[in-house]
Amino acid sequence: MQFKVPQFIDIEDKIFGPFTFRQFAYLIGGGGIVYVLYRLLPFWISIFLILPIIGLTICLVFVKINTKPFEYYLEAAFTYFISSKLYIWKQRLVKKSDKLEEVSALTTMSNVPMLTENKLKDLSWSLDIQDKKDNKIINS
Repeated sequence: MQFKVPQFIDIEDKIFGPFTFRQFAYLIGGGGIVYVLYRLLPFWISIFLILPIIGLTICLVFVKINTKPFEYYLEAAFTYFISSKLYIWKQRLVKKSDKLEEVSALTTMSNVPMLTENKLKDLSWSLDIQDKKDNKIINS
């Protein structure tokens, strides 16, 4: 039994001309707020409120950042500024003798194996030989 798998489920349908329902709602909402401010306030006062609202409306309708709508980033910024933040910094006083001991402990680590040039060449040669043997076994 075969089923048709829906494709392009993450793309919204264009309902009102070139706009999706969400974009159209943002346009209507922004336009309504601009109209109310224009009618209620004097022009010189309302212009300072209208311009940011027009900019926000245009960003909500048209701007996409990394294929995500602007509203996603606006919501993330809003929750970042509203949420409580806790910054803890505890200064640790270090004596000069402690610093010298830490540095000497790092430089005298005896359990770190040393790799010389001869050992590196031997290892490389043995890997090349082993690789050639494996290829011969696979090919035959």
